[in-house]
Amino acid sequence: MTTADIRRDDLYRSGGAGGWRRGWTVFAGVMMIFGGAMAVLEGITAIARDDILVTSRHYVYTFNLTSWGWIHLTLGVLVALAGAALFTGALWARAVAVALAGLLMVANFLWIPYYPFWALTVIAINAFVIWALCTGGPGHDREPAG
Repeated sequence: MTTADIRRDDLYRSGGAGGWRRGWTVFAGVMMIFGGAMAVLEGITAIARDDILVTSRHYVYTFNLTSWGWIHLTLGVLVALAGAALFTGALWARAVAVALAGLLMVANFLWIPYYPFWALTVIAINAFVIWALCTGGPGHDREPAG
């Protein structure tokens, strides 16, 4: 690691030029923690009381609600843990968070017939989380060579 890299990392951590990027990462982490908690509650609802949710008969992707409950419960726990790991600032945490946010987007796309408004809201939030994680970070505030 060069002296310039160390200075750049210090600037990023101190909230200087890269402070707004760090803010988006914190936002993404918080949204993932809350989104994971909501997915856990959604999963518990689908497991315990699957008669609450309305199902559509004319949807291409039809699955058992109890299995969807377990999928949402598992993904919710993993997403919340990935959101908490983002606060470490580790690159692996960003990569895992992007992958899990993408999986949660796919799961909610398939969940649309059961809870359409919420599923579309979660898809939009996860798209924004992926954007925030892919555009920010200490490696993105480097000056152009020249």
